[in-house]
Amino acid sequence: MNPSDTAQRPHIPPRKLEINHSTIIRADPMRVYNALTTSEGLDAWFTSGARVSALSGGEILFRWVNWGPDHITTEDGGPVLDATPPLRFVFQWHPDLPDYATTVEINFRPTEDGTIVSLREHGYADTESGLSAMLSCATGWGEALTLLKFYLEYGLHY
Repeated sequence: MNPSDTAQRPHIPPRKLEINHSTIIRADPMRVYNALTTSEGLDAWFTSGARVSALSGGEILFRWVNWGPDHITTEDGGPVLDATPPLRFVFQWHPDLPDYATTVEINFRPTEDGTIVSLREHGYADTESGLSAMLSCATGWGEALTLLKFYLEYGLHY
């Protein structure tokens, strides 16, 4: 087979660049929802000066000041696409480059033990920068859901 003969190459579908995380939090769904969808809720455990208008057509702004071991100060946000308390919250933001947004979908499912929080982020560019941002956000969302769990179940916060 001639390597330049694309007719002989198998079809390789585009990569599915998305983040998926789920965790159970032993708290009422509305309490979990509010901790992720209100300025006060986010600032209690995660951000410094967040702003949230948690309704379709609203906006979300995450702000971190002197955050973590690297003392990062940054902010990012975008439009809220869906806000259905206490079941679903969807927004967009720009974790890679300012010229495109990713979509973050958070679903809340009540169980007898509390709430299952499922997060999916998609829309990353299939570029070196996009892949780097996706890896960073994948670890960041895992950390965020763990911090949220510790805050709501034990009252611990950063």
